[in-house]
Amino acid sequence: MIPATRIAGFRPPGVCDTPIPQPDLRDLRNALGKFATGVCVITTRGPDGKLEGLTANSFCSVSLDPPIVLWSLRKDAGSLPTFERATHFCINILHARQVAMSQHFCSPRLNKFEGCSAEFTDGLDGVPILRDALATFECEQVERHCVGDHIVFYGAVRRYAYSQESPLAFHAGSYTTIQPLCD
Repeated sequence: MIPATRIAGFRPPGVCDTPIPQPDLRDLRNALGKFATGVCVITTRGPDGKLEGLTANSFCSVSLDPPIVLWSLRKDAGSLPTFERATHFCINILHARQVAMSQHFCSPRLNKFEGCSAEFTDGLDGVPILRDALATFECEQVERHCVGDHIVFYGAVRRYAYSQESPLAFHAGSYTTIQPLCD
């Protein structure tokens, strides 16, 4: 059982004026890391032609009809202005053999495509698509919202593709894979 004092926003029954405790951010991050996620490289091409890409695990499906997905980016990310001005982006979901690609795109380098541009092809509006990804979702940006310390981007899926590789996953601060429990 988790002690009530560690639950963010916990208020004892019947007490309305108790201040909400601020969680220890490292401890909260550890707790959030218990949720296993897939790993994506999100790419775009700005109106000026600048290519941007980053590694993220903040991706999910929102709607099937119409097909809408979302992902989020820190407000202080250097790539934010390009993603805000872009009309399209691509979610490139990585497979288990693409740890190096994930690490490449989460590095602080200025040109994320240096040394790996041959692994991409042009998609809608010239957005880079990873040729060997587990799945790709070419999206038209339809909305974005500021929420906390992130900007949430919503995209209408215009084209997609996928393969049968094993997915790359991230859990508790480490790369891992996902295997079926039974056949």
